Amino acid sequence: MIAPEIDKGQGTAGAFVQTSWQVDSLPSTATLRISALGLYRAFINGERVGDDLLTPGWTCYDDRIAYQAYEVSELLHVGENRIEIWLGDGWYRSQLLWASNPIFNCWGDRVAAIAEIEADGAALLVTDASWKSGFSPVTRNGIYFGEDYDARIIPRAEAGIDILEFDKGLLVPHEADAVKELAPLAPIEQWQDAEGRRLYDFGQNAGAYIRFRVSGKPGASIRVEHSEILGPDKAFDNRNYRSARAELRYILSGEGEETYAPLFTFMGFRYARVTLEGDVSLLSIEMVPISSVPVATGGITTGVAAVNRLVENTIWSQRSNFIEIPTDCPQRDERLGWTGDAQVFAGTACWLADSERFLIKYLRDVMHDQRENGAVPHFSPDPTRLHPIDERGDWAGSTGWGDAIVIIPWQLYMHYGNREVLAECFPAMIKWLDYLWGISNGPIIRPPAEWGDHGFTFGDWLQPVGDNRKPRPTVADDCAATLYHFISTQLTARIARILGRDDEARRLDERVQQIRAAFRTEFFAPSGRIAHNDQTSWALAFLYDLVPDDYKDAGKVYFRRVVEETDGVIGTGFIGTPALLPALTRLGMLDLAEKVFLNRKVPGWLYQVERGATSIWERWDAIAEDGSIYDPDMNSYNHYAYGAVCQWLFEDVAGLKLTAEGAGFSHLELDPAILPALSPVKAWHDVKQGRIEVEWSLEGDQVTYRVVLPQGVAASLKASSIRSNVSVNGQSVERQMNISLKAGEHIITFSI
Repeated sequence: MIAPEIDKGQGTAGAFVQTSWQVDSLPSTATLRISALGLYRAFINGERVGDDLLTPGWTCYDDRIAYQAYEVSELLHVGENRIEIWLGDGWYRSQLLWASNPIFNCWGDRVAAIAEIEADGAALLVTDASWKSGFSPVTRNGIYFGEDYDARIIPRAEAGIDILEFDKGLLVPHEADAVKELAPLAPIEQWQDAEGRRLYDFGQNAGAYIRFRVSGKPGASIRVEHSEILGPDKAFDNRNYRSARAELRYILSGEGEETYAPLFTFMGFRYARVTLEGDVSLLSIEMVPISSVPVATGGITTGVAAVNRLVENTIWSQRSNFIEIPTDCPQRDERLGWTGDAQVFAGTACWLADSERFLIKYLRDVMHDQRENGAVPHFSPDPTRLHPIDERGDWAGSTGWGDAIVIIPWQLYMHYGNREVLAECFPAMIKWLDYLWGISNGPIIRPPAEWGDHGFTFGDWLQPVGDNRKPRPTVADDCAATLYHFISTQLTARIARILGRDDEARRLDERVQQIRAAFRTEFFAPSGRIAHNDQTSWALAFLYDLVPDDYKDAGKVYFRRVVEETDGVIGTGFIGTPALLPALTRLGMLDLAEKVFLNRKVPGWLYQVERGATSIWERWDAIAEDGSIYDPDMNSYNHYAYGAVCQWLFEDVAGLKLTAEGAGFSHLELDPAILPALSPVKAWHDVKQGRIEVEWSLEGDQVTYRVVLPQGVAASLKASSIRSNVSVNGQSVERQMNISLKAGEHIITFSI
């Protein structure tokens, strides 16, 4: 591992390492294996190696560091060859966390590279003491900072290198697919402000960077600022970036047309403000979205245009935040792998993109960050594990967030049939459950109110309360924490049985029954009313079968009334929202599910669409009805958590229900919830066996449901009392029968 001798540390001029060597005859194959402390961009004979971005990626660098392998024989020639490895600060040492608690040099204070080229089975080149270093044109860079680039600087290797102590056992092949560029987006509108700066609207909020072409005199410059929203009179507004500078500054070399895009950073934005200084002409500009999951594997459309845009917004928020790890947002001084966001979205993520390798890699970071006492971090990779940031205690252990260690592996098992991830994560699941039980020494969890204290919980984060003069009921922390205690314990018991861990399964089954009994005593009145009578409590309790049988009839009445009293307005936050519509749907309250989903008022999914959102917001009220901006200190316009509703669209509305017995799509249960206002509905999903397609339309009370199953995927149409006159491929069947379907196309009709 070699470091540039001239490197002055975080936030200073960028550097590179370089060497030259002779090639007498061209090899048939040549493989470059390469990694770095920080980020790297490699060039052989002036040509870029590969098209991967932000390599070697982001992991808990004290646990493992990815390396990449590239076939480079076509870049070599007979005679002298040269390799340059440019280095950036990246996540390794640039700022992480917000301005009040910034962490620099989290995993180290030296950027460095390690590389070898193997040609026809023999070592052709290795990083060693003979390499040289120099300054690159990248004069400063950082994940939040952005990038400054001076094209007048000609890289010259005039200094030496330092060999760093490094454990090569940390190196692993890149565990997820590399970050790639998507198709660039041209501006849909441009204008000039009073100061003469140019503003560009790319029509889409995305995790991305700007690429531009310019020409002009040496020393002239271009500055690019980014924002997600506009203020009054189309004024540029990026206050919600907080301490993230998130800018590009480029100084021209003056040598003809010059093209630039940053090497070592990205931003979250829809708008760009460009300031030209000196003799310079901007010839073209485009947004280049980037993602670790650039290819869609699923989609769903309905007869409601706003719903279709909501699905598209969710896809964009996943792409924007699935950049190496599942982040909360791509724009401000945060961009962290929050576990709560990831667990509520994991199911949707797997429907919309192939997320298997991506999420397994993330889970390995989570497990490395798990504390000795079993607490799972609030986010991972977790800088606070190495650098505690304030007096508020450990940033780990919140219910709903830590449960990611159980729920994400389960979603990976359901979608991909991946039993290995269950086995890999199982010890961490047990540690987590033992931690939960220990918070209050029993089944009911009583979290402390003080942030950071042992057992602190975020609860139903950002749950709306309505009019502050007469707020709506919200779930209390003890109820929310105990609900998730039950969910994860019950799920881990199932996982134990799948893994053949029968003793653990029995132990956990006993806990499940203890939590169930204690929950009834603690949170249900004799009338069947749940303690806080709020949407989140009812949705989670019904969805996970925590409502006692003798209270279910009364509970349905209470639940319906609680939802009706808001006139379709959502009353749930991060953990309640993914459960709300599935609970209503599976209780047969389709009228309410439809009304809540199609509500255009705040808070509601379609409210933000009608406000012009092109990605999912962090807050239901991120932009008020009068157009005013909510507090920019915590207001992201690209946060995927509330996009978890798309899981309901696939599994309930389209009717594609996964089963543990048919994990990996070997068998599906078909049970479409017919919401008349959404007709017609079409969904598709690519799995390893091929493409699954379903669609339904409603005419009067007659439904036509078309299903296409690839070879290797079987399905059964679930019997339902609300369907009558059922026929499959023209043959009448009894409505109380489960109907088995093999691969091929099937036309199912029924009345509702």
